[in-house]
Amino acid sequence: MNTTAEEGKTAAIVAYLTIIGTIIAYFINNDTKNSFASFHIRQALGIHITYFLLGALVSIFDSWLITWPFWIFIFVLWGYGLVTALQGEQKEVPLLGNNFQKWFSTIS
Repeated sequence: MNTTAEEGKTAAIVAYLTIIGTIIAYFINNDTKNSFASFHIRQALGIHITYFLLGALVSIFDSWLITWPFWIFIFVLWGYGLVTALQGEQKEVPLLGNNFQKWFSTIS
């Protein structure tokens, strides 16, 4: 694992805990501007926003056939992001990770 990943690992992991964790990680990383932490903060922010937006849409329906796939999808994104942060890797989450990096490119 390289030095950049090791130095930014704490902020990267904290970012995935909750939306509050993402905000805390942003401020932790604000002074150092660690690229590894910034990558994972963008990924985590995207996952959290996706959760809230899709969750609002899914909540309209009262069907486990819709809600279960939603929860599985969010859990897979979250778990994948957290595991890659723990391993010190910069891998985008499936399907949306590339977009998260583009949309939140101002987070550095």
